[in-house]
Amino acid sequence: MYVIYSNYEQQKDLCIYWLDRSFFSAWIATDSNKKNEDFSEIVKIALRDVGHQLLLSNSDATSLVLPIIELEKFKYKLSFKNQLSFEPNNLVSEVTNSFQKAGLPNYYRVEVVQCSDGEIAYSYQMSDTEENTIIPCAGRFLANNCYAIEINFTNKKAPFFEKQLLLLALLCSLVIFLLDYLYAARKEVDDSVNNTKPMKLGLFQFYPEQNKLVKQAVEISLSKKECELLAIFVDNPNQIIKRDELTKKVWEDHGVFVGRSLDTYISKLRKKLKDDDTIKLTNIHGVGYKLELNQNKT
Repeated sequence: MYVIYSNYEQQKDLCIYWLDRSFFSAWIATDSNKKNEDFSEIVKIALRDVGHQLLLSNSDATSLVLPIIELEKFKYKLSFKNQLSFEPNNLVSEVTNSFQKAGLPNYYRVEVVQCSDGEIAYSYQMSDTEENTIIPCAGRFLANNCYAIEINFTNKKAPFFEKQLLLLALLCSLVIFLLDYLYAARKEVDDSVNNTKPMKLGLFQFYPEQNKLVKQAVEISLSKKECELLAIFVDNPNQIIKRDELTKKVWEDHGVFVGRSLDTYISKLRKKLKDDDTIKLTNIHGVGYKLELNQNKT
């Protein structure tokens, strides 16, 4: 038989705990989404500052830095209305300074793209470690031209928001599993409790699932066959039950039936019920047996 754990309340508390964790994770995920949006806005502000400083280095205080475009997650584009020229060291310095002031990560790749043909005129890569930082061709001016500067943050771990969504989905699945399990367990417990409720039989309490009779705190054990027979009689009080019906329900598919077996078990039941004269197992000759309950006797 399926075993039901008795600490139902503990399991219920566990389920509530995980449900709370799910809602907490949902809140974290929402907050993380806002952080991602904030990150994007900070990058755009820092890049506008970079663009402004590059124009100033060209003695240009009037032309526009065009709107910063987020090409994809962690990749942004800085472009200008007019042509300009600059020295790579100046670009590296301005990007580094602006990013440091904005508190942005120091792992990114910068590409200077020619507007006319999309070719990369200059690029470099910054990293957490000096050995992985690559800044080539320092000191060589880029000719006056139309350029777009693309910055790609290279430490592309799964976005925090997406991780939290995955965690939330896993937690919700766990909560649903726990709820289903607890519902099934509780139902099993309820069914078990219902099945252990005794059936009233005169002065006796009959426990069919436990194969016993109880009279004034005295237990009387019943064999499996005795219990099966008595259950049939209790379900059909004061009714004649044919011998064939009794033998079919109790002995069918349970081995060889000997003709006198039924009479033997009836005799055993009579002995166990003899202390209550309101109960009588009557032999209806040639037909079967009847459980007579006389409720008028005290």
